[in-house]
Amino acid sequence: MGVHLMPDTAHPPVNLADHEALASACVPPAVWAYWSGGAGDERTLCHNAEAWQGLALHPRVLRPIGGLGMETQMLHRTCPSPLLVAPMARHGLAHPDAEHATALAASALGVGLVLSMQSHTPLEDVARAMDPGPTRGPLWFQLYHLGDRAWTLELAHRAQAAGYEALVLTVDAPLQGVRDRERRANVASLPQGPQPHWPPSPPPGSTDQLLAQAPTWDDVHWLRQHSPLPLLLKGITHPDDAALALDLGIDGLIVSNHGGRVLDTMPPTVQLLPAVVAAVQGRCPVLVDGGIRRGTDVFKALALGADAVLLGRPVLWGLAHAGAHGVAHVLRLLLDELWATMALCGVARTGDIGPEYLSRS
Repeated sequence: MGVHLMPDTAHPPVNLADHEALASACVPPAVWAYWSGGAGDERTLCHNAEAWQGLALHPRVLRPIGGLGMETQMLHRTCPSPLLVAPMARHGLAHPDAEHATALAASALGVGLVLSMQSHTPLEDVARAMDPGPTRGPLWFQLYHLGDRAWTLELAHRAQAAGYEALVLTVDAPLQGVRDRERRANVASLPQGPQPHWPPSPPPGSTDQLLAQAPTWDDVHWLRQHSPLPLLLKGITHPDDAALALDLGIDGLIVSNHGGRVLDTMPPTVQLLPAVVAAVQGRCPVLVDGGIRRGTDVFKALALGADAVLLGRPVLWGLAHAGAHGVAHVLRLLLDELWATMALCGVARTGDIGPEYLSRS
């Protein structure tokens, strides 16, 4: 698939790092700090990607790999691939077409999309941009619980009416992380843009008020009881929390440290994933995000027991310098790399990827 490049680009991007370089050259410094920065000294941010690279593959040979396919079963449907776009705020900072462009690209590539509650584009418009046919990936809507149960439930029903298939409640960010890079770049001065999913009431005026409305397990229990759609929790990293979620009938978990943007010095998600998978014991899907940059990373996540992965920042890189074409190229690169990794490891189906394909040395 071709991609429109910036006029002064001599060579097309061949990996996600190339897209990062192109994006960094065409967005304002404050926007780049908002996308690229993490909390504190950014140790978790850096370790997320490094840890995937540090895990070695152990391929098999002479296996039958004809008809290799990446289909994945999740939440009672067949997904074309184990890849989804992670929920990320304010795509309009990257490109005028914002989340509409991201949805077009994801739909064209059979990749799922988790739309952020902080999107610039109304959820209904994004849903219309997704191909309604069976070849597209799942379409989910991400929520923050802001203390207003009525508004939360109204959004949930709005998402259901628009054709979304599940809700993703982010549970690991009761407040924003301490982000030095953002403060140096004065990210707070960036325009907010449209907020079509934000409650009409004003935001809390103090930290105490913010913490007082932070979600608890009682809120999760209430939402699970009233949600018109399957409910996943994003930000589960402790096996005890995974067990609590299962007790409440949660439909899926996403192992995430918020891309290193909330609490620094957390372990990378590749280290957190196995304990959550062990706690779940196959009773619900487990997904993972954080630092995925290669198809080999996706393969390793599946080998550790994840059902699918979410891709974050690289989507914005492609969007920033080439719109929907850029996003599609980012996703195509990752899918092609996963396909090649499966073939070279002797695996014909994603469901057959297991820990035996990881080196134990």
